Amino acid sequence: MTLPHGFRVVLDDRTRILDEGRALLGGHPTRLLRLSPRARTLLSGRELRVRDEAGAFLADRLLDAGLAHPSPEPGTTDVRGDGPVCTYVVPVRDRPRQLDRLLASIPSGAPVVIVDDASRSPDHIARVAARHGARLLLLPVNLGPAGARNAGLSLVTTPFVAFVDSDVVLSPTTVPTLLDCFADPRVALAAPRIAGLDTGDTTGWLGRYENARSSLDLGSRPAAVRSGTPVSWVPSACVVVRTDAFAAAAGFDARMRVGEDVDLCWRLERDGWRLRYEPTAQAAHEHRTRLTAWIRRKAFYGTGAHPIAKRHPGYAAPVVLAPWSAALLLALLAQRRWSLPAAGVVCAVTTGRIAGKLRGTDRPWRHAVRLIANGGVVTLLQGGSLITRHWWPLAAVGCLASSRLRRAAAVAAVADVVCEYRFGETGLDPLRYGIARRLDDLAYGAGVWYSAVKGRSTAALRPSMRISGRRAC
Repeated sequence: MTLPHGFRVVLDDRTRILDEGRALLGGHPTRLLRLSPRARTLLSGRELRVRDEAGAFLADRLLDAGLAHPSPEPGTTDVRGDGPVCTYVVPVRDRPRQLDRLLASIPSGAPVVIVDDASRSPDHIARVAARHGARLLLLPVNLGPAGARNAGLSLVTTPFVAFVDSDVVLSPTTVPTLLDCFADPRVALAAPRIAGLDTGDTTGWLGRYENARSSLDLGSRPAAVRSGTPVSWVPSACVVVRTDAFAAAAGFDARMRVGEDVDLCWRLERDGWRLRYEPTAQAAHEHRTRLTAWIRRKAFYGTGAHPIAKRHPGYAAPVVLAPWSAALLLALLAQRRWSLPAAGVVCAVTTGRIAGKLRGTDRPWRHAVRLIANGGVVTLLQGGSLITRHWWPLAAVGCLASSRLRRAAAVAAVADVVCEYRFGETGLDPLRYGIARRLDDLAYGAGVWYSAVKGRSTAALRPSMRISGRRAC
């Protein structure tokens, strides 16, 4: 499948152009991409427009490496067609008010399938569906969101399907913007940014925390969705998929009540498809803002860790570390007299190794130092996440006996709050933000450990080691 002529990609804003365009540095994991003289002529500043096979090949390389993102011009793609090209499938169970709100946000005339997942009061759902002219599919038994979405697919005849949960509200541009992503014939799934829905409950401290740091909000940067990268999955609260690719993948795993979206993303990735996270498209989600329900939901998300780790061995690690970053983390956690010198040696050796790989580029040592500095910060934050989130039951026990672990836990508990509060718009004072952050981690970690104990496996708790390499063309 070849990218069409006119298709445009733009370099990621973190991708660096080296040596007056002779090489690119960036992506996930970070790699060096050397450009041939022919390839250099295809780039116009930070943009490439496909005009021939060579341009299509280079655009594919840039997309696969995470060095660039597609930038289709709105309305210029041919995926929309003259008639309806996208069906909206909405799984719902006893949420008539939310369903009515969602259907009011869907463009008039769009085909809509409501899947009633064994509501206790199905008449209420039926009246809402009839009022909006939606097709209704009644399920005799509760299948869960994954099974309900799969059931709705049986009534879809359009080339694309938008799965939207009933507690979501769409903007007029949400789905049209996502459909533009499918100008790339290798894209099977596109997802928007999930923002918080402005309701009366969102003014409380939990509501403001969720608006700042919801588990469903994956940030403001566009990204390829790939395991082991900053955006390794997208939530199924709102996704648009290519119908034939979704059907070929056998849809969502109906046995999963949580984590079915992660599983689908990784199966599509394994089948060779591209997946896109496009934050310029946004959907609003009604977050849980009552403390008990909010904690239960966070713990529920955590229980998906073991089923996902079982289906995708090695993919569901709580953190992904390179050998040098693992050595750096262990040296600092030891808190011995030799810890700082050892950490310095690790960083120096790794900086030299990376500078060697960048040999032939302009200022290789400067780029290497920057990469190691950024990588060191990320490593420390990942280590802190292990202590306060994924491994907190072990850390709590260890703190009873080890003053070093107590110091590490205290630093970890404060460091991520300081970083997030400093560089994000939280709408909360630091104290309440910090309390919510720690409750979030405790609830999620408890869910992870519950699923691990129940599944009798530590797969969801074990870090993964990644060995990065150099790419060149």
